[in-house]
Amino acid sequence: MQIEKEIVQDKFENNYQKAIINIVFTQSWLMSNMRQVLEPYDITPQQYNVLRILRGQFPKPATLNLVKDRIIDKMSDVSRIVDRLVKKELIERKTCKSDRRAVDLLITDKGLELLSVVSTEKIQDFIHENLTQDELETLNNLLDKLRG
Repeated sequence: MQIEKEIVQDKFENNYQKAIINIVFTQSWLMSNMRQVLEPYDITPQQYNVLRILRGQFPKPATLNLVKDRIIDKMSDVSRIVDRLVKKELIERKTCKSDRRAVDLLITDKGLELLSVVSTEKIQDFIHENLTQDELETLNNLLDKLRG
């Protein structure tokens, strides 16, 4: 649906303003859909992101700083997200063997199992309905170009 209809606005000052509003609106739409997919599993999109980062490191541990560097939502309080995931037994903290002051984070079997159930395909379904593979490639290229 066109952004004009979504936000009930007939005109924009220019295409730059329209693009910015469209990107911000679409990001909100994506996050809302993602929250709906993740809600039955009692995890947030930020927790899902941390789990995916740790799965990517598995079987090697990750530090909190590595997770902070890689997390998509830079405004997230990664320490609190990690605390919640530890409580849910989806990740564990271990003392780093090479530096006893550091803490390593590891995804647990329960965390890996959750990620296999909440497959990327479920998250991608609401995009797959609207865009072809060629359109996705174009979109990815344009978004990369936008960020420079």
